Amino acid sequence: MITPAVLERTVRAALEEDAPWGDITSTALLPEEATATADLIAREDGVFSGGDVFSAAFLLTDSAVQVDGLVADGARFVAGDVLATVTGPARSVLTAERVALNFTQRMCGIATLTARYVDAVAGTGVRIADTRKTTPGLREFERHAVLSGGGSNHRRSLSDAVMAKDNHLAVLQASGQDLASALRAGLARLPHTTHVVIEVDRLDQIAAVLEGGADTVLLDNFSLDDLRAGVQMLSGRAVAEASGGVTLDTVRSIAETGVQVISVGALTHSARALDLGLDLRID
Repeated sequence: MITPAVLERTVRAALEEDAPWGDITSTALLPEEATATADLIAREDGVFSGGDVFSAAFLLTDSAVQVDGLVADGARFVAGDVLATVTGPARSVLTAERVALNFTQRMCGIATLTARYVDAVAGTGVRIADTRKTTPGLREFERHAVLSGGGSNHRRSLSDAVMAKDNHLAVLQASGQDLASALRAGLARLPHTTHVVIEVDRLDQIAAVLEGGADTVLLDNFSLDDLRAGVQMLSGRAVAEASGGVTLDTVRSIAETGVQVISVGALTHSARALDLGLDLRID
């Protein structure tokens, strides 16, 4: 969920970036009393996300602007659908247009891509999760879009959960410490409620990380055969998560190995902005 504080701070920053001294085009050319009505139109099929962000771009520009008929986040739509209608002072509508579209197109693109991954593993019970590979400053927006597409959120930040990756383990091993003992000692300093994810890239690491106290074992860039073997080794003692190079062509096969979570960085770092337009009504 995007908190009101994050919503306002992020959208205001974008509006100030785009019009630091106002919209001189609209101010110079448009009569102050002119009004405008415009429809948010889908130019391609997709899944909607970012309704509150879209509205905030207009309302923070001018509280006199109205946004009506907004479709719900998570709703699927087809090309040609009207997703919202904006009415208000023409200067304000055009000033906020690009910021509103930039956010919404980005979020709809992420939601749509996520839904494709979720649809690809339907019936397996596997969760599709995002990663921290998000646009700096836009993590809450992008992760909300993942939820809109039916996906799940991984840890939100470095402060939320322990996640020891290959570089962490390399430092531990280079210091001469036994991996299981080092993990136990480190985790003993944390609250008992802290979730612990340990990444491994070889089957022979699994026993040590289980002994060290992993709640989730992230099987990184494993072959399908090794994923199946890893799931058997875990035997339900930890959540089995797969990651690394996951694509729409491979995600179903990965899900069928028995893992419970598949994390996909592409949901946020490679999603294409969806084609939406704000079409002014000309009567």
